Amino acid sequence: MIEINSSSVHRDEMTAAIGLAVMQWQDATQAYDEAVGTKLGLNMAERHCIGLLYSGPQSAGAIATATGLTPAAVTALIDRLEARGLLTRTRSLEDRRKVVIEATEATRELSSRYYGAIAKEGEKVIATFSDAELATISRFINAALDLQRAQLARLKAERADTPVR
Repeated sequence: MIEINSSSVHRDEMTAAIGLAVMQWQDATQAYDEAVGTKLGLNMAERHCIGLLYSGPQSAGAIATATGLTPAAVTALIDRLEARGLLTRTRSLEDRRKVVIEATEATRELSSRYYGAIAKEGEKVIATFSDAELATISRFINAALDLQRAQLARLKAERADTPVR
């Protein structure tokens, strides 16, 4: 392992290489997700919705917030995915006014088919790193996520008619 500190002559090169690798990783992930979507006949919003359900049941409102879709568009999206057997819609046991959206076994099987190998191979890659390296990777990923989310919020807060410069 190369020890890099702030006075390293290679720091700028390493920083640029990491930035490029992250962009390529984002592009490769997006291309794979789009290919899966094409194979399954799912658009981006539908894939996003299913991805949100991976962490557990969600409300229709949470899906609307995460996708940026209107409540009517989310209802239509849920209708389409429910008709295909990819999710279920049930009333909340705590509050019957709320609807809970949940992935089905068919969705979990599709996820396993298309993403299971990536997860297994990813575990092998992760196993090659020390605990200290994993802590650094985790710190980087979480800082990058915070940065990306903050920039997305800033972009969404800008007026829609603001010209690109």
